[in-house]
Amino acid sequence: MKALLLAVLASASLLSAAQVNAADAKAAEALAQKSGCLACHSVDKKVLGPSYKDVAAKYKGDKSAEAKLVEKVKKGGSGVWGPMPMPANSPQVKDEDIKTIVQWVLTL
Repeated sequence: MKALLLAVLASASLLSAAQVNAADAKAAEALAQKSGCLACHSVDKKVLGPSYKDVAAKYKGDKSAEAKLVEKVKKGGSGVWGPMPMPANSPQVKDEDIKTIVQWVLTL
């Protein structure tokens, strides 16, 4: 009985963690929309810039990816994904919002 109760509690906590992560992902995607990111990017296909899934795949396993991408989004840049430059997004997008969006992108 005790083992069954522990199994039920463990399952419930995993489900609730998944629900929170899904809610966080939706909030981060909404933040990307509000910040204008989705004018040039999409989750799963190239628009003007790379898809977010392509970005996540390129930086998978790179422990410094978050810091690199936060700086790239803040300052802008070109050449990594082709000739189309990405404009600087700071100060119009808050630093903490940029970090949230980058963290979300890296989970895709």
